[in-house]
Amino acid sequence: MSELPQGSAALQRIVVLGAGFAGLWSAIGAARKLDELAIGPERIEVTLVDRSTYHSIRVRNYEAELDGTRVLLDDILRPIGVRRVEAEVSDIDFAHRRVIFSGDAEPLVYDRLVLALGSRLVRPPLPGLDAYAFDVDTYDGGSRLNAHIAKLPARERTPGQWSALVVGGGLTGIETATEMPGRLRGALGGGSGIPRVVIADRQPWIGSDMGEEARGVIDEALSSLGIEKRPGISIAAVDADGATLSNGERIDAATIVWCAGMQAHPLTRRFPVEHDRFGRVPVDQFLKIKGMAAEFAAGDVAWFPINGTRSSVMSCQHGRPMGRFAGHNVVCDLLSLPMLPLRIDWYTTILDLGPWGAVYTVGWDRHVETKGAAAKRTKIVINRERIYPPRSGDRREILDAAAPVVQTPPTLFH
Repeated sequence: MSELPQGSAALQRIVVLGAGFAGLWSAIGAARKLDELAIGPERIEVTLVDRSTYHSIRVRNYEAELDGTRVLLDDILRPIGVRRVEAEVSDIDFAHRRVIFSGDAEPLVYDRLVLALGSRLVRPPLPGLDAYAFDVDTYDGGSRLNAHIAKLPARERTPGQWSALVVGGGLTGIETATEMPGRLRGALGGGSGIPRVVIADRQPWIGSDMGEEARGVIDEALSSLGIEKRPGISIAAVDADGATLSNGERIDAATIVWCAGMQAHPLTRRFPVEHDRFGRVPVDQFLKIKGMAAEFAAGDVAWFPINGTRSSVMSCQHGRPMGRFAGHNVVCDLLSLPMLPLRIDWYTTILDLGPWGAVYTVGWDRHVETKGAAAKRTKIVINRERIYPPRSGDRREILDAAAPVVQTPPTLFH
């Protein structure tokens, strides 16, 4: 049995805020390290805090069928002895190491903290945006969009009844747009009407971050699916029947999906450190927040040079290993044991392109390795298997999955 540091309280607590990809794996990673050291929860307790009872596979919220995209947290946490607190975090008292909750819940004292509250969709104060636009940022948001599409046949006939405008030409916007023609046709059934899908972005290209080679594949898929592009344009206003673009063009659309821009959780502003343009806090190679004594961060709230030069990206590709290493290192830091540095020397992007297939790129320059049906097979394996925690309920399997190692790149099909 490992010894606790001299002068420690009888019970010490590691608190993880957030149950997304980084948060869940931080909690599992901490439990794994404590199990390795034969330290039980009566000596060091791991507590995961989230406002939901589920771990959501967020990257699938653009899909038409969301059953199976959530995993009950208790099914993962109970077998490994992690305590779960269902609450909304409102503040952190760094001086007294306390997490403050909304409502009447008592503050939670911590000895070490892992901030992993993720990111949120940026919704600027555009006229009509909050009232009329949908999103796929959360499970609830995706569910609302799905319910809306299902009700389109009963909607009063308008010029844009079977039209959709997707705003945002990044990965989420492209994945949402390429699914939309089929979803509209499914809702239309045998009725009269012709689905129309438009994707708009203020950048000069759709998929502007993907590189010229991959953008060519994206253009091919969009054209094949009959999706119209509006690059280099902004949205001026949204209403119940469509949107007005910054160039004055009117797009009649009963379905508007906002996918433009992400920002770290607003609680990051409470940390007295320098933030990047996404609001993320800086962490060192061990995932400890720079300039802080007891606080770590992982996932979309944290940034550091993931390979020594390139900054980590807001994605499950980096959030999951960041969580595993943060969980391991937060235990080591508490017990004054050596920590493990995180470095990831590979980068891939696997973008779903709806019925057309997908595109698989490697490296930061997004060299296209494969596309179409082969890339789609890889994407399905990632979305439905690779990024899920073990769902067997087996304690050993769950803990072993959180080993602080960097996985190899996803399998490449040909």
